[in-house]
Parts: sequence; structure tokens; C-alpha cells
Amino acid sequence: MELQNSPKFNIKNIITRSPTLETVMMVERFIRAHNGEFKKTELFNKIPKKVMWGTFNVILHYLWDNNKIGIDKNGYVVYIWSPEVYEKFKNRKAY
Repeated sequence: MELQNSPKFNIKNIITRSPTLETVMMVERFIRAHNGEFKKTELFNKIPKKVMWGTFNVILHYLWDNNKIGIDKNGYVVYIWSPEVYEKFKNRKAY
């Protein structure tokens, strides 16, 4: 699977409220549960709790910046964060 280098989330010109932590977690859990099944617009229409489009883009941008999601070359949103890799990193010796 090939991921896009820099997707556009269109958050610069959108007037939106900041998402709550609960909303960010809900979107992240939904993406993790439906890994690679939906493109961005499909994902927006399927999430359990409806949010504004601008807020949704802010959440995706946050998840992208924190290396939790990727978007493949076909536009599907993929959950890429790995707890196993984190545990290996956390437990390594400092140099």
C-alpha cells in the first residue's frame, strides 16, 4: 500500500470550533475499526456522531500530524499507528 505524502485537509479557510477530545477519540476509534474501508467523504458520512465538515478535517489533520492515519494513493483513510512499535521504542535503552 502506498500512502500519500501530503494530503490536503482544507483547514486554513474554514471557520470551525475546536473538536472535543471525545470527538477526536470517536473518529480515531472508528477509523481503527474500519481501517482502509472508506475514503474521506464516506468516512465523514459513516462516523457515529455527526460533526461539521471543518471540524472533521481538523481531526483528520491532527491524526495525520501525529502519525496515526495515512491516506493511500486511492484516497482511503488507513490507521497506521502501532502499539507494538511504540512498546519497542518505549523500552529501548537511551544512547
